[in-house]
Amino acid sequence: DLKALLDAQIKDLEHRIEKAIDEDEASGEKDTLLRSIPGIEPVASAMMIAEMPELGQMTAAQAAAMCGLAPIPHDSGTMRGKRAIGGGRRSLRRVLFQAALTAARYNPNLQTVALRLRKNGKPHKVIMVAIARRLIVMANAILKTAVPWTVQPAP
Repeated sequence: DLKALLDAQIKDLEHRIEKAIDEDEASGEKDTLLRSIPGIEPVASAMMIAEMPELGQMTAAQAAAMCGLAPIPHDSGTMRGKRAIGGGRRSLRRVLFQAALTAARYNPNLQTVALRLRKNGKPHKVIMVAIARRLIVMANAILKTAVPWTVQPAP
């Protein structure tokens, strides 16, 4: 059965990636810190480590821009256009969208943000972009301080 074969190959690749991360001390520490964030699972953590080695050494705005999650203005002269995301590391952004789905449900801090945005009538995609941006900013801060994630009181 083709599906069983592909599932076995995916499992093998995931195991090999995890083993490679664990064998490198710095990557292993990053992985532990990143996976302390509810919503960041092994695939998202591995992608952040592989695709953004500079994570933890930049500002929050730079981290968001590197993944293409920063709002880009489409202005010209006096005309003010809509802001949209784009550029950056597309493959990482796609993984962060998947992580955002989980984080919006299981991360207490991001769950309140998602509920507030939904209550304000924001479209689902806008909410997921906001959550994904907050995830990468959180990950950057956690790697910068080397302190695992903890529940923060809502502002």
